Amino acid sequence: MSPTLRQLALAASCLLLANTAFAAEPKRPECIAPASPGGGFDLTCKLVQSALVNEKILTKPMRVTYMPGGVGAVAYNAVVAQRPADGGSLVAWSSGSLLNLAQGKFGRFDEHAVRWLAAVGTSYGAIAVKSDSPYKNLDDLVQALKKEPGKVVIGASGTVGSQDWMQTALIAKAAGINPRQLRYVALEGGGEIATALLGGHIQVGSTDISDSMPHIQSGDMRMLAVFADKRIDEPGMKDIPTAREQGYDIVWPVVRGFYLGPKVSDAEYDWWKTAFDQMLASDDFATLRTQRALFPFAMTGAELDGYVKKQVTEYKALAQEFGLVQ
Repeated sequence: MSPTLRQLALAASCLLLANTAFAAEPKRPECIAPASPGGGFDLTCKLVQSALVNEKILTKPMRVTYMPGGVGAVAYNAVVAQRPADGGSLVAWSSGSLLNLAQGKFGRFDEHAVRWLAAVGTSYGAIAVKSDSPYKNLDDLVQALKKEPGKVVIGASGTVGSQDWMQTALIAKAAGINPRQLRYVALEGGGEIATALLGGHIQVGSTDISDSMPHIQSGDMRMLAVFADKRIDEPGMKDIPTAREQGYDIVWPVVRGFYLGPKVSDAEYDWWKTAFDQMLASDDFATLRTQRALFPFAMTGAELDGYVKKQVTEYKALAQEFGLVQ
């Protein structure tokens, strides 16, 4: 490298360090879970709430607040329109958020409206029933749906076109059933799905495995199928069959992560990115993630931004296939 180029590189490095140095730890760190307590967004927030303090990245506790509505739409609009420069507030997102963005369900704001920060893990979609359900496997459910598709009440987070709807729609399509004939109850997050299922208000929950594990472990719920590419080799999950092994070639990962408002400064954004890079490399974080039935998926910054944009494009094509968008 020539002296001039070396000097320019050194100057650029010094400028980057100087910009990062201007950002300090947020005074009132907050994680917004855009649903009711007890679901996947809540789990995601509480995971990093614990991990950031354990790693001594945050010296003060991060509070978790709840902003349900539209499976993320209310929080997305509130942050973009009302709190765009709030550098202390993370907002949880999942693959379901990206699917809704692909269908324009977040109103006038699209996937370019926020600063995508980090992905911290992945779960998988799943079909859950009460432990005493007459449906013992996925084919039992499919046969019941073929016989009377409107008789089986399915609880899903969000309305037609949501991630949970899409999971059962893919099963229906594979079985030759019109997904529009299925009977759905729209709920707000995995916590409400579990409550409705255990209360007998729905017969089937289209959810994800991380939301449901506490109820599986307690013996109150059973999984008919998990939408992973192979059985999950973790305690309590090894006996849960995949949809694929039951003849339905459907895999649906549920990536979970965080974004920041669109006007958060580069220095504040870089502080959080550095914090997440450190946290995601930690063995203690890996333990906390596993305890919450999440699996490795670590991505931050520009790499994550590219991933999100690509996923939204793919989800748009899937939504068009099901006639959800033009």
